[in-house]
Amino acid sequence: MWSLTVFLSIIWSVSILYGEMFAFWVPSLWTCSWPHHLPHSSSSAKRLNDSGDYVKIAVTTDPQLMDRTSLRLSSKSLALEVAQFYTDLFMRRAFLSSILPFKPDVILFLGDYFDGGPILSHKEWQESLSRFKHIFDLNMLQKTTNTKVYFLSGNHDIGYEALHSQMPEVIMRYEKEFGARNYKFALGKVDFVAIDSQTLDGNSQGTLTSATWNFISNVSQDSGSTPRVLLTHIPLYRPDWTSCGPHRSSPIINQGISRSPYNQQITYQNYITEKSTNNLLNLIRPALILSGHDHDQCTVTHISKYGPVEEHTLGTISWQQGNLFPSFMLLSASNNSFPDGFALEDVISSNLCFLPVQTYIYIWYLVLFIMTLLIVLFWPTKEVFFFHHFCNFRECIRSLINNTVFGGVTKEKNEDENCEYEMTWDAEGSMHLIKKASISPPKSSTNRVSVERGNAVMRSTAKRPIEHEVDVLVPSDVGLDTAIPSRMKKSKTILVIRRLLRVIRLLSFIAAFNVPLYMMLLFKDWIDK
Repeated sequence: MWSLTVFLSIIWSVSILYGEMFAFWVPSLWTCSWPHHLPHSSSSAKRLNDSGDYVKIAVTTDPQLMDRTSLRLSSKSLALEVAQFYTDLFMRRAFLSSILPFKPDVILFLGDYFDGGPILSHKEWQESLSRFKHIFDLNMLQKTTNTKVYFLSGNHDIGYEALHSQMPEVIMRYEKEFGARNYKFALGKVDFVAIDSQTLDGNSQGTLTSATWNFISNVSQDSGSTPRVLLTHIPLYRPDWTSCGPHRSSPIINQGISRSPYNQQITYQNYITEKSTNNLLNLIRPALILSGHDHDQCTVTHISKYGPVEEHTLGTISWQQGNLFPSFMLLSASNNSFPDGFALEDVISSNLCFLPVQTYIYIWYLVLFIMTLLIVLFWPTKEVFFFHHFCNFRECIRSLINNTVFGGVTKEKNEDENCEYEMTWDAEGSMHLIKKASISPPKSSTNRVSVERGNAVMRSTAKRPIEHEVDVLVPSDVGLDTAIPSRMKKSKTILVIRRLLRVIRLLSFIAAFNVPLYMMLLFKDWIDK
């Protein structure tokens, strides 16, 4: 059994190493790369690649750190803390092992950092903020690297218009930590315009809504020829049932807007309204649009008076936010100016990358546990390899064919003649029949002698000792049919107990080898470097 135990331990070790570590190396090693490294990159992009004259940008969105509003549980309940730990751990591994190995120059967050951000108390909000900084190692990035980080506000961070009028402090604490909600910055020869999309469809006379549109109007007055990328948390309007492309895994979400019954202010919306979308496209004139909010991948093309514009809605980076396939995006922005007539991908290009499917990893752990339990429970006590059973089966089939096809041609000696069977029990209580040769006297006329003397007949008594032996072995007051079942019942009980003890012993050995490995991998990634 030890060889089987070692084999199962190795299978578990390989599974744990892949699920907890190697799977997060796959994007940077095999499945994803910077857009300018892709085979279909244009010749201009390849020249940029040769000179290193580009800005590398990693984009992620919607971590939505779980809190008491996520599962309707107490903030200190064990179930919530376990869910928070494994959700945070996945995102930390994804960021440290899947995104940072690409060595991006810039990291963009497209909003929704917290789940119940607007309604959390100040203490709860600070706790979530500390978790957010730990997951994405923001303190390390600011101290040890030159990586720039840009943030975009989301509806789970500051809410919508209906909340702004009642809790203005939510906006204040967000801006104090993450900075302005509407701003513009340049990366290479590309301008990025970040807007607070939660205020676009509010009351036009409101302070926040008017401030956002004033910012957009000022950006539109810049008549420079630099291509622009629009950053908005809420996606732009699209007709219902618009296809999202091949990367979407969940059903398409159509437009939906919820309003307060008291003042008709917006409490939730899936997309920006059609009117605001057209104004954005006409005023900002973006060459590319990046958004979040939907939690799943979606690529659509908008038609403006300046031509078609592609929008990429990124999926969430969390595996607990309704998307089975978490993702992030890599952007390459050129540092060189291009004359008119060059394609957009010569200036800025994108590549969607997928993270490990954590749900599948946990399902494999469960299947492997069930398989392990069944194997150690029903594996034979004496190690008999499967190929040995296969050989015996093959010999039986061959013998059956010979007897069927060539039956009656030859007659083999019947070994069951002149033999006896004795019942024995092994150490585990299993009954076996052992064949023994029977010693019988040779057949002759003297074995049975009939001598007639008058009316008397004399017969041989040679079999009398055997009958006496049977009487001694099996007393007449104990029937064979009652003694054997009682002993077999006792042997089965002993067998079950020994099987259970063996299962516990083998599982303990497998756990003693793999549980420390699992715990080491957990805390290796969770503890700050």
